[in-house]
Amino acid sequence: MLDEQAKKTILRKIPHGLYICGVKDGEEVNGFTVSWLMQASFKPPLVVNCVKQDSKSHEMIKTSGVFAISFLDAEQKHLAQKFFQPQRRVGHNRFDDVEFYLGETGCPIISESLGYVECQVVGTVAQGDHTVYVGEVIAAGVHREGESLRLETTGWQYGG
Repeated sequence: MLDEQAKKTILRKIPHGLYICGVKDGEEVNGFTVSWLMQASFKPPLVVNCVKQDSKSHEMIKTSGVFAISFLDAEQKHLAQKFFQPQRRVGHNRFDDVEFYLGETGCPIISESLGYVECQVVGTVAQGDHTVYVGEVIAAGVHREGESLRLETTGWQYGG
């Protein structure tokens, strides 16, 4: 029998970074905090990005077939928090007061991030309440050096 508390405790010990995933659909842009992200292949360069199926951003990735990941600095918890909050107003854009630019894919990239990758979706696995988007890295850049933000340093929990 599955011990729910033991499951939560041990699964929350998996280390996770915190990133901002920028998405687009036509002219509309959006972003959300990602913690379930990892590199999956060297050749071609692939990343795996797990996205909650009932989110607006999930549909935007499904429609556009692209996403960008901005890597956050250890001191950018405030950005992770801003993009983690649910959107409360229709027409509200989480990027309204965040400096960003559009990458080659048209997805927003945070200017003050450590850097980014832009991805073209090359596969999906829809299981449970998240979809695994497999993205081929088609563009990347480094803005600056720094330590990456990690979920464990924020005191937050997402998982289990």
